[in-house]
Amino acid sequence: MTVIHVVLSTRQQLLSVMSGIAVGFSLSLIGGGGSILAVPLLLYVVGYPSPHVVIGTTALAVSANAFFNLLPHAYAGNVRWKEATLFAVLGAFAAFVGSSAGKLVGSGKLLFLFAILMLVIAVLMLPRFRPGFSTMLPEVHAPGKHGKTLKLAGAATAVGLLSGFFGIGGGFLIVPGLILPTGMPIISAIGSSLLSVGTFGLVTALNYARSGLLDWRVAGLYILGGIGGGWTGSRLATRLGRGPKGTLNVIFSTVVTLVALYILFRNLSAFSVWR
Repeated sequence: MTVIHVVLSTRQQLLSVMSGIAVGFSLSLIGGGGSILAVPLLLYVVGYPSPHVVIGTTALAVSANAFFNLLPHAYAGNVRWKEATLFAVLGAFAAFVGSSAGKLVGSGKLLFLFAILMLVIAVLMLPRFRPGFSTMLPEVHAPGKHGKTLKLAGAATAVGLLSGFFGIGGGFLIVPGLILPTGMPIISAIGSSLLSVGTFGLVTALNYARSGLLDWRVAGLYILGGIGGGWTGSRLATRLGRGPKGTLNVIFSTVVTLVALYILFRNLSAFSVWR
C-alpha cells in the first residue's frame, strides 16, 4: 500500500479542515453531499493535484464523518436499524465492484455523469413529484413486507454500484433508495442513510488505498473538521424534520441542484479534453 506524500501549505491545511466542516454539516443535515462536496472542495478550493487520490481520500473522510454523525441521529431516534443494516451490507458488496470499475475511468467523466444523475434525483425528490417517484424501482409482485424487502435489496445493490463507481458516499442516492421501497419519512431516511454512506465510503476508500490512491493526512484533516460540522447539521436536521412537511425535501433538492450545476460547469470547461 503506497503512502502519498503531498506537502500542503498551512493555508491548504486550514482549508482542508474548513472543507471537512462543510462536508460533515451536509451529511448530517440532508444525508448526502459528502463526497460530492468533498471532491470539488479538495480539488478546487484546497488545490490538491491528483483527482483519483482526491476520490480515495474523500471517500475515507466521508466514511468516518458519516459513522460519527450517525450517533446523534441514532440518539434522536432517526435511524431505522433493520432497513439501514440491510441496505449497508448489500450495498457494500456492490460498492466494491463499482469502485474497481471506477478506477479505470477518468474522474472528470465520472463527475460529469453523476451531476446529470443528481439533477434527476433533485427534481424527483421535490414533494410534488413524490407520488410518481416509486415507479423508478422495478415492480416486485410480492405481498407485504417481503415485497418491500426485495425492493430495498434491489435499491441497495443499484446504489452501491453507483456509489463505488463514482467514488462517492452516495447519500443523494441512498436517501431516496430508502424512501422508495419503505415509505419512511425523510428524516428517518437521512439518519438511516449514514450507516450506508459510512460503509460504502469505507469499502471504496480501502479499494483505492490498495492502489496507492489515498492521502491519509488530508483525510485526517477532513475528518477533524467534519466532527464539528456534523454535530451542528444533525441538530438542525432533527428540528427541520419536526417542522412543516417537505422542508427537508426542498433543502435536499436545492443543495443537490446547486452542486450538480457547479460540477457540470467545471467539467464542461474540460469537455474537449475528454475527446
